[in-house]
Amino acid sequence: MSKLAEFKALEAQLAEQLKQLDALKNDDGLKREIEFESKLRGLLAEYNFSLREVKLILDPQSKPEDKKVDGRSQRRERKVKQYKNPHNGEIIETKGGNHKLLKDWKAQYGAETVESWIQ
Repeated sequence: MSKLAEFKALEAQLAEQLKQLDALKNDDGLKREIEFESKLRGLLAEYNFSLREVKLILDPQSKPEDKKVDGRSQRRERKVKQYKNPHNGEIIETKGGNHKLLKDWKAQYGAETVESWIQ
């Protein structure tokens, strides 16, 4: 496509988008929504509330949405596991398998055996 044809096509798209924008600016429904949003934000600022707090006030049964950390959703929190060694009565509480004593037990008694000690 030549530069001139590309320019004319983009110019036509821009004209169409400007026409759509003008139609939206004159839409009564949009004007009402903009007015509502500005009044709502004014009230939030006046009473020092956030949208999340208002949502919890209006619907206390709803759960807060999970925050994303570094663009990734948070993982489900690990459950605490409690292992009790039947040989010596020692108890370990851990959320993961990276516990030094737990690793020692698994090396000594075997992973399947140690996993059967979960309480």
